[in-house]
Amino acid sequence: VAEALHGERIGGAVLRALRLPCVFDEALAVLRVALHAEPPALVLALGQAGGRCELSVERIAINVDDARIADNAGAQPVDRPVVPGGPAAYFSTLPIKAIVAALRSAGLPAAVSQSAGTFVCNHVFYGLMHALATTPALAHTRGGFVHLPLLPEQAARQPGQPSLPLETQVRGMHVAVAAALANVHDLVQGEGSLA
Repeated sequence: VAEALHGERIGGAVLRALRLPCVFDEALAVLRVALHAEPPALVLALGQAGGRCELSVERIAINVDDARIADNAGAQPVDRPVVPGGPAAYFSTLPIKAIVAALRSAGLPAAVSQSAGTFVCNHVFYGLMHALATTPALAHTRGGFVHLPLLPEQAARQPGQPSLPLETQVRGMHVAVAAALANVHDLVQGEGSLA
């Protein structure tokens, strides 16, 4: 999805895609290099979450790695902080409700998600937000995270799993970036969860 958007112009911004390894710590090292090389105005990190049936705009990243499965390098940290001594959590600085509203208006399934989990996606989300909060050169950069569903060809290997076609996900992220760029302040509307 990110690669399909690489080089596109949205609202005066040029999108740049960066593939991070699905590896604890290494993902943040790659991200930090990119953030310092060319400080962006906005970072929208993407990850995949099998079982989700919509574009899930994440609200909060928590300071814990607790992997029930190993990452791509075999690491499986348990109850380890992403950043030792860091805050318990960071909220997205993107207008998450405005993004969800724009996605729904475009006819795309979307929701605010209250948890990015405790695997590499949350690790990246927390690491991103920590970098934005603690690096003076990134003080004006806004950031957040979106979990994407499986692609149909992936779901075909896992019967019963929901999926969205690539072109639908690409269109969704185009809408999400446009909404994030157009809205500095978020909407005030209920998008909470009972669970």
